[in-house]
Amino acid sequence: MKWLSRLTAGLKSSSTKLTSGISALFGKEKIDASSIEDIEDALISADLGMPATLAIIDAIKSHRWDGPVSEDGLRSVLAEQLTAILTPVEGPLNVDRAHQPHVVLLVGVNGSGKTTTAGKLAAKFQRDGQSVMLAAADTFRAAAIEQLAGWGVRTDTPVISGARGGDAAALAFQAIEQAQRQKIDVLIIDTAGRLQNRLELMDELSKIIRVIKKQMPDAPHDTVIVLDGTVGQNALAQVKAFEAHAGLTGMIITKLDGTAKGGVLVALAREFSLPVHLIGVGETAEDLDVFRAQEFVSALVGGTPQDQA
Repeated sequence: MKWLSRLTAGLKSSSTKLTSGISALFGKEKIDASSIEDIEDALISADLGMPATLAIIDAIKSHRWDGPVSEDGLRSVLAEQLTAILTPVEGPLNVDRAHQPHVVLLVGVNGSGKTTTAGKLAAKFQRDGQSVMLAAADTFRAAAIEQLAGWGVRTDTPVISGARGGDAAALAFQAIEQAQRQKIDVLIIDTAGRLQNRLELMDELSKIIRVIKKQMPDAPHDTVIVLDGTVGQNALAQVKAFEAHAGLTGMIITKLDGTAKGGVLVALAREFSLPVHLIGVGETAEDLDVFRAQEFVSALVGGTPQDQA
C-alpha cells in the first residue's frame, strides 16, 4: 500500500470527527451565527486548538459563497487554511555527514513510541545509504533495551547498550565514542520516557545532553520529541516542558492511526515553530514517513486548497 493510502486510512477517525461536525452546513443559504458555533465546536472537538479554530472561522466568514454552502467549497476553504498553517512546519530530518556521527537524541514521555521510532529511523537512514548506530539510553526499562536490540537485528544495525539501571549519560558518552571510532554517519540515542512534570527526571535529561557535549560539543545535532498522537491537547504541554529542558529541534508524531485526535498536529504547528519531521500511522518501518502538509490535509479533510474567489 502506498504512503498516501496508508495515511488516508490512518487518519480516517480524525477525518470523520472533523468533517462530520461541519456536514450539517452543506446546502445552507448562508453562514449564520448558529452555523459558526457549530463549526467552532467541530474544530475544537477535532483538537485543532483555539488559535487555528478562530483563523479558520474568520476565513469561512470572509469567503464569498456563490449560492448555498457546498461541500466542496467548505472543504476547500478548510483545506486552504490548514495547509497555510502546516506548510511552514514541514521539515525533513536531514543528516550532515560532516559530523560523523550526526547525533539524533529522541525524547518524550512514557509510551510515546520512542524506541519503535528509533528502530524505524535506523531503517529509513539505511535506505538513504547512511551507516547507523543505535544507543539504548533508556536504562530504566529492560524491555526497551530488548526492543531496541530487536530492531538492531532486524535492520542489521549495531546497538550500544548497558545494564538495566545504569547511567544513561555514561552510555550516551560511550556510544558517541564508538560511533566516532567506527566513522558512523548517524547515531540515534533512545532515552527513557519521563513525565514532563517530574522535575528530577527532566534534570537527568539535561545531564545526558551536558555529557554528550563533553564528547562532542556541537551534539546532539537534533533533539527530537516523539509525541503520541492519541493524547490530543496534552501534547502541547509536553513540548513546552521538553523544550525548556532539552532545547528541541523538531517533532515526530506517532500513532495517528489509532486516534480521532490527529488535528492536534495543527495546534502544535500554530503554537510552536518546530518542524514536524515525520508522522507515523502504523507499526511497520514503512508506516513512518516524511511529513508533507498537503498530503496530511488531503487525508484529513478530503479537499485541496484553492484560491478563494
